[in-house]
Amino acid sequence: MRRHELSDEEWAIIAPLLPNNSRGIERVDGRRVINGILWRFRTGSFWRDVQERYGPRTTLYNRSSRRRHAGVWDRLLDTITMETS
Repeated sequence: MRRHELSDEEWAIIAPLLPNNSRGIERVDGRRVINGILWRFRTGSFWRDVQERYGPRTTLYNRSSRRRHAGVWDRLLDTITMETS
């Protein structure tokens, strides 16, 4: 695990809250993608500047965007906030 990436404990909380619907193709590792999305927002970088170790930038952008439109991020933050209160 690198600095600023999700710990095992953090991933255990987040993973069940994320959609897991595969369309028959092998998916890029969800934890790696979340770490890439978080890296992008922490650094304020453009999607094209996300480091390759997090997977294809189009995958990161698409998952981030789809989850935003579906309200996944809001539900995730609400759940984490309630659990830590």
